[in-house]
Parts: sequence; C-alpha cells; structure tokens
Amino acid sequence: MKKYLLFFTFISITAYSQIPNGYYTNATGTGYTLKTQLYNIIRSGHVDHGYDNLYNGYEKTDTDSYYENDGTILDMYSENPSGTDPYNYTHHSNNCGNYSSESDCYNREHLFPQGTFDKKSPMRNDIHHVVPSDGKVNGQRSNYPFGEVSSPSWTSLNGSKRGANTTSGYSGTVFEPIDEFKGDIARCMLYFATRYETQIDGWSHAMTNGTENQAYADWFITLLVKWHANDPVSPREINRNNEAYNYQGNRNPYIDHPEYVNIIWSAFSVNPDTEVPSTPLNLIASNITNTTVDLNWTASTDNIGVNKYEVYNSGTLLASSNTNSTTLTNLTQNTSYSLTVKALDAVGNKSSASNLISVTTTNIIDSEAPSAITDLNATNTTSNSTELFWTASTDNQAVTSYEIYKDAIFLASSNTNTYNVSSLNSETTYNFTVYAKDAANNTSVISNTKSVLTLAGPIAGTECGTETFTDLGSSASSYKTYNWTGDNNVQWTATDSRNDLTLDGRSIAVRNGSLTSSTISNGISELTITTQRAYSGGSGTFNVKINGTIVGTVPYDDTVQTTTISGFNIQGDITISFEDHSSASNRVKFDNLTWNCYSSSLSTDKFVNNLFTIYPK
Repeated sequence: MKKYLLFFTFISITAYSQIPNGYYTNATGTGYTLKTQLYNIIRSGHVDHGYDNLYNGYEKTDTDSYYENDGTILDMYSENPSGTDPYNYTHHSNNCGNYSSESDCYNREHLFPQGTFDKKSPMRNDIHHVVPSDGKVNGQRSNYPFGEVSSPSWTSLNGSKRGANTTSGYSGTVFEPIDEFKGDIARCMLYFATRYETQIDGWSHAMTNGTENQAYADWFITLLVKWHANDPVSPREINRNNEAYNYQGNRNPYIDHPEYVNIIWSAFSVNPDTEVPSTPLNLIASNITNTTVDLNWTASTDNIGVNKYEVYNSGTLLASSNTNSTTLTNLTQNTSYSLTVKALDAVGNKSSASNLISVTTTNIIDSEAPSAITDLNATNTTSNSTELFWTASTDNQAVTSYEIYKDAIFLASSNTNTYNVSSLNSETTYNFTVYAKDAANNTSVISNTKSVLTLAGPIAGTECGTETFTDLGSSASSYKTYNWTGDNNVQWTATDSRNDLTLDGRSIAVRNGSLTSSTISNGISELTITTQRAYSGGSGTFNVKINGTIVGTVPYDDTVQTTTISGFNIQGDITISFEDHSSASNRVKFDNLTWNCYSSSLSTDKFVNNLFTIYPK
C-alpha cells in the first residue's frame, strides 16, 4: 500500500483540479462503449513529440518530488519508497549507452514492449507508457509480460523480480515491479489498451487476446484490475498525468477517473458494484403544453454514483436525463401519459421506479406567430465584421430563436437579439434581415432590411502584420510547446521549441516542431522572415504554408539570413505556418516576421502549380 494513502481522502478535492473543463463530457457509456468513448477523447489532441524528446518530457513528468524530494529521476524500477535509493540519476546525465550492471545508465522503458508494434509512432513515443528506467533493469524486464513471481530468477536492487508467473492462466516468464508502483503500471497499461484500441487487436503478445474491446488476455486483465484496486491513484500519478497532458496534449483517464476501470472491465473487478441506486422520489410535472412537459424529482444516491435517469411511460422507456430534471418533447396533443423515473449507476444497476404521475397534454395548438422585428440595426462595423441588434420579439408562448439572412441567404441562428457577423469583405455592402421563430415553428414576418457598408481594410499589397517575438513570456530553455499573443493580437503556437535565445532581440527557436499563427484577416501576398541555426549542425529549410498549402521554403544555416517569399496572393482569412523541418536535429531561431496584405492588383497566374519566387536579402 502506498505511503500516500493517508492523503487519499483529499484526492476528490485535488485530483480533478487540472482536468480541462468538459474533457470527459462524452464519456457517458458503460462497458466497452465507455472505453471507445475514452479512445475518441484521448486520441484527440495527442501530439507526438518524437522519441528523443522524451528525455525533455521526463524533466516534468518523472522528477522525484515525493520520496527523497531531491530532484532526481523517479524510476519505478530503482526507487526505494521506504528508505535510501540504491542509486539515482539526474536528468540528461548518464543516458544509455552501454551498461553491465544497475546504476550504469538510464533509458526509456516501454511498459507495452515496442517490438510488439514494430517501434512505430506514436506508440513508441507516448510518454504515458514510456517511462525512465535503469538500463540494466530495463534489459532484464525485456519484452516479458508483467506478472507475479514467487521464485525469482533475478531481482533488482529495489526488489523488482523476474521469474515464472504465479498468476493463474499463464506460466511463462514475467516481470513483477514492487507493490508501490503496481497500480501506476496497471493504469499505464490500461491507458495503452484504450489509446490504441483500433490497433492492439493486430499485435501478438502473451498479454493480449486479439480483440479491440477487452484488449488483454483474461489472466492479464485480471492482474491489472487487481493491481489497480490494491494500489490506488497517488498524488505522484496525478501530477505526472497533468504534466504529460501539458507535454503531449492528452490524459490517462484511469488516473482522472479510477472508477472507469471497473465500469469497463466489470467482469474482472475485484469488488464488483452490485448496489442499486436509491429510488427517485417526489416526481412532479409542470409547464404542460400540447407537446411538452417539464419533470423534476429528488436526486437518487448510490455507493459509486448515479450515472443517469430513465423516464418511462406505462413501463416503456420514453427518455433519459443526466440530471434530476428533464423536458419531454414531441408528445401527442390531448393525450394521457403515466410517467415514472428510475436511476441507473455506471455499471447499469437500476433503481426501483419512482412514484407514478399521470399527465395529460393540452388540446391547444399554437398557431400564433411571434411579433415582427422592425428596428434591425448594426454597430461596431469594421472592414470584415459588424454587430447586428434588434428589439426582442414577443410571442404567446416563447420565442426560441432568430434566423439571420445575409443578402437573402441564410447565415445563422441566434438565441439572443444580437449577432456578430464576421468574415466579411472590406468596402462591401451587405443587406441583412432577421425573423423570429417559436417552438411550434411559427415565424414572424421578415424584419426591415439593414444595409451595412464595411470599412476599408489595410491597403492592398502593403505591410499587413508583424511578429517581433517580444511577447514570448518568461524565458525558458526547455523544449516544449509555447503559446503567446504577439503583435497585431495574433495568437502563435511553437512546438518542440525554446524561447530563451536571441537573434535581433528575442526569438523563438524551433527544433523538431513548427511555428503556426491563429487566423489572420486581409489575406497575404508576401512574407519576410529572419533565421539562423543555433548551436552546431548543418543547413536546411522549413516549408512555409498558407492555409496548409506550401508557398515556399525558408533556408537557414549558421549565418543570419533574411528571406522574402512572394509570387503568391491569397485572399480572405489565412494562417501562416513554418513546418516540415528538413533536418530535425537542428535548432533554428526565427525573428522579424512581416507580411503584406492580399493585393487585388496582383495576378494569380504566378501561383499556379505551386510556382513561386524566393528573394534572399
């Protein structure tokens, strides 16, 4: 049992503090349906930073701030949780290399063996299951499954063991970590089975069973679920998960929500949930119309947690809700309904039915249209946007939305009596109209027409924007993703980069990453950038892309170079990116970026089949 157990009662307060709002909104299912929902969540946003960069990631994810708290590398195969470690490593020192015994060097351990998936990315570089490890112990673990050993053939200095498996269902050689980290490793392995759900069925190993759903063999998933239950989530894991998210852009859901393990692999649960939620009480109806009714009831309780409520009409499922209230819609006019509610927990245990209520929809048909809008107006008009506003319409029931038209073509819906129109062209007249709509789809007459003339934009072909890299924030030498708001209020993102180097003042230095802008208005016809390679290395180029299309390349070497790319002319909203580095080991500084607006006077013939001209200065 972890020494963190004393603090475990506080995890409910702190564990979820850094989970992005809404991250698990779509994790609503049970069993393998939930696992697939988690797969879709954690594959989104996953950024592969490459194999070499893992050492940089470990500075945040695997520093010992929990045992000796001495800033050394926290290695699960060498950490002694109750005494002095047999040896320690510092980040970026003693990387393997050759080794003959423990403490010679450390490297990167794939908890799910990389030979199983032919060392392919992003699996090979996924920091959630690739951890720092002493080289000798890593070699002894080899590609063996994890398991439990009673008669070890080899034992590490911290007590990790290799030997014949004693877990029922598999008798081969396995590797057993110390108890302190069994839950940590189990949750990493369950993450791997989820993140690579659509691929793992094609990989053959003693741990796997050839399916996407269960993913692992019966004996192995039983072991992982047991380790997960016996060794709960610790503050160290929570912090590692947060730092891995900062580094890689996705999370381990079984650290954020340990209950997901038993919900998905309930058949292998050490302590299966068989307790049903309490019965919902005090079911009442209100706001009855010809097609709708509002329902409310007292929330149920459960030993784990209520997952949802189901509404029944005469015993037939009618609707479901995630809260203790809902609005039934699409009911039949002048019809009686006999309604009850049942509560369900995450594994599908269902409560008894609530009190029964009888509801009869009304015989009133809403045929009254909302009032007309007669004062449509506009304000805050710019070269590419305007804000429409009007007096709210009224209705005998309620106005549900407003439909906005631009030049007699539907533009958008709004739930309020204002709407911001964007992506307009400069010096152009637009005619806007609006009508109101109620729940019965009755619509008002069309409003007055408001004509809006957008303002003049920047002079075509002249300088549109700059980025001087002076607003990069605190200087840092670690390679990671940096986000900042630069000149002209443009948002920039630089991946696998550092911001502590100078060129003409501050600069951003990109290694095996990219530099990308947010959306910029007024188009582009030309850009200029200054580059220089930092430290040792060779020459190379970055591709320059506008809206994802290559318009040229920017060269670099150990001299300061200023490059102008022209011969293209792109109208409207654009993004600028520098990516697809031709020599990933080089570190390249960028500074003094400028670009010119779209010019209507330029011929687009020059930008056919990606023909362009580069003018080094």
